[in-house]
Formats: sequence, C-alpha cells, structure tokens
Amino acid sequence: MARSRKSASGVGKAVGRKRSIPRAKVRSVRSEARAPLTTARSKIVSKGVVSSGPQRPHADVPYQTAVRNFELGVRAFQKQDYHKAAEVFEKLVDIDARDVAERAQVHLRLCRQRTGRPAAAPKSADEYYALGVACLNARDLGRAVEYLGKADKLKPNQDHIQYALAVSHALGGNADIAFAHLEAAFALRPENRFHARRDEDFQGLTSDPRFRRLIYSAGNQ
Repeated sequence: MARSRKSASGVGKAVGRKRSIPRAKVRSVRSEARAPLTTARSKIVSKGVVSSGPQRPHADVPYQTAVRNFELGVRAFQKQDYHKAAEVFEKLVDIDARDVAERAQVHLRLCRQRTGRPAAAPKSADEYYALGVACLNARDLGRAVEYLGKADKLKPNQDHIQYALAVSHALGGNADIAFAHLEAAFALRPENRFHARRDEDFQGLTSDPRFRRLIYSAGNQ
C-alpha cells in the first residue's frame, strides 16, 4: 500500500469486523475505514476508535464535515504539528457522530502525550489497541508495540490484536516475532490469511519461506 493506515477499529478485530479498529491499521475516519488492514484492521475500525462506525447517509452534511475535519487533524498529526492537530480533535470529541468523536479522542490523547500535556491514561484493552493502531499508522512502531502489548495482556487471544502486533513487528524488521503473532492471528481467525496475502505491510516477510507456509497452510491454498 502506499502505506495505508489502519483503522483503530478495523485493525482491532478483523478488517471489516467490529475492531471493529483492522484495527490493524488506523487511518483517518475515511482513510482508516477504507484501509483494508484486513479483518484485523477492520476490527480496529469497528471497535470504535476508527471504526467505520454506524454508516451515515452520504447526504449527511454535518457528518461529512466532521469526517473532513478529522482528516485535517490526522494530516496535521502525521506532520507532527501536534498543537494544530489537538485543536482540531478537541472540537470533535463531543460531537454527535460517536465514531468520529471516539477516534478524535484517541488522537487527542496522543497529541497531548507528545506536547507534554496531561492525558487520561488508557484503561481498557480496546483503548490500548486504538492507541496502538494510531501509533502504527503514524509509524511510531515502538509505541505501537508497547500499547498493543498492553492490550494483549489485558485481553489475550484476540486475533485483531495479534494481527496488529504482527504488522508492527514486521515493519520494525522483527521477523521471528512477527511470524509468531501472525500464526496466532491465523489460528484465532483463519480468514486473516486472505487479508495478509494482500497486506503490503508484510512485504518484508514475503521472501521468507515461513510466510508462504503460513499463508497457504493445509486447506488454504
């Protein structure tokens, strides 16, 4: 992918499922939701942070405006203009569109962490997962692994979390750890194999024989 971002909800569980955050990759509400992080990513999105959320009619002008503003905030965040991004997200956390508001809350927490302002500590596995996906999309791999690891401890054996961890370690060049998480993600949800086949974030693993063995294991060729 031109480095697609994962949605907090999408990466979360499976792409398209309620991770409703793949979660595997968190993108802007629009980019997060459309980033086929795979089932794992879809979950990320669906879990709420970046979930494709309740679908609104295309003509829902206030909702579309909120999405556009969220995307402006994400672009500022990716440029490391955290003060500007925080200003945008602060205006979105209390809006009626809860899927946008929840994603904005996650990004606002990250902005405050980077600017030294106090931010409420995440409490649940889903919150850590959403933060991990946001960091993954921003290519802050160290924090992504940290947050996703905490999500895994709070809520083990979740395919979307395992998938997101696999992506994080694959991008970080930690092939052995990436394969361990990828194998777990496939065991928990075999459908993740189909997503992984098209996931450009695993490009660094494709030359390794283990990748093909996992992707095309018995009965999945």
